[in-house]
Amino acid sequence: MIDFDNLNEQAHDSSSVRIKILGIGGAGCNTVNSMMDSLDVEGVSFVVANSDLQSLRQSKANNKVQLGVKTTKGLGCGANPEIGRRSTEEDLDRILEHIGDADIVFIVAGMGGGTGSGGAPVVAKALKDRGILSIAIVTKPFSFEGKRRMMVAEQALETLKKEVDTLIVVPNEKLLSLVDRSVSMIAAFEMINKLLIHSVKSISSIISRSGHINVDFADLRTIMKGMGLAMMGTGSASGVNRAVEAAKKAISSELLENMDIKSARGVLLNVCGGLDLSLHEINDAANVIYDASNASAHVIVGSVIDPEMDDEVIVSVVATGFAPIGHVQPEKVAAAVAQPSVASQKSEEKRFYTEESQLAKVMAEKADIQPVDALDVPAYLRKQEFSDQPGE
Repeated sequence: MIDFDNLNEQAHDSSSVRIKILGIGGAGCNTVNSMMDSLDVEGVSFVVANSDLQSLRQSKANNKVQLGVKTTKGLGCGANPEIGRRSTEEDLDRILEHIGDADIVFIVAGMGGGTGSGGAPVVAKALKDRGILSIAIVTKPFSFEGKRRMMVAEQALETLKKEVDTLIVVPNEKLLSLVDRSVSMIAAFEMINKLLIHSVKSISSIISRSGHINVDFADLRTIMKGMGLAMMGTGSASGVNRAVEAAKKAISSELLENMDIKSARGVLLNVCGGLDLSLHEINDAANVIYDASNASAHVIVGSVIDPEMDDEVIVSVVATGFAPIGHVQPEKVAAAVAQPSVASQKSEEKRFYTEESQLAKVMAEKADIQPVDALDVPAYLRKQEFSDQPGE
């Protein structure tokens, strides 16, 4: 549930959160180039690492690491993940020098080749050993790239999943069913890059932008630390019923791996809108997510007001801790989650009615309308369970 004790205008010190984006291998380096052109998030810096010196030289990133200088002599790994692993281990210290004291590291790579497949798990393990939150956003190859490449990708994903905190997989194959036959190859790959960029931007923006219902680094860590497979979705809509439509789009991305949010153990929801964003719209968006999620899922809700946004509402959802395919989490609260008493529920509702909501007050001042004296308790407050388990 939303902690109304934390509804305030004072933003958390998000500038202290250090975010690094690390591109490994050819695909990772290409994605970082695209991100640097379009990713506008405060506090983010870029690092690229590759065994192919020619590809590395074409990178726009200031922080570059040539992998396997002795092993590959700058000529790449020849799609051999074992060479990719050894090359990354050889120059791991140089990567970690650039990572420094980062709080979050996004690892972007393509699975199926040599450097990305072999190197990403090595870096993820090193980050885990140092207590740095790691989020890998990777692609799987097209089927026409061959069975061997797909097999390498699957094996690399299994290894990476054991080392990284959160893993988001984008299968290139889904592009074939989503794009028209007349769409060029460059335009199709741009779609994938945009999805990768959007995933990084949505997650990093949640903690880098101040909000009236704040989601901070501790919240993000709670939802993503050691959670394994995840899905990331963002939806936008305007006009009537915009919050509901945006929320529905956020949980139905066709380019992500087939996963049902019903089996997720953690969900992070962020609603962003202009000065006219209402508390009831946040309630509507949250209800869509609560209805789609498992009752035992730990759901954290945040909201940001962007004065530059007009009629649009953007809903971002990060769902983590997915059960194996075909298995759905039981509709019950785990032992670590305490059930609130009826008395505490009534006390909470009474406090909500009697204490003036600072969020409503702030939004009313900005929209030049009078705040309401009492708001209906949102439906998801009654539905969401109370969790006593602290974030890591």
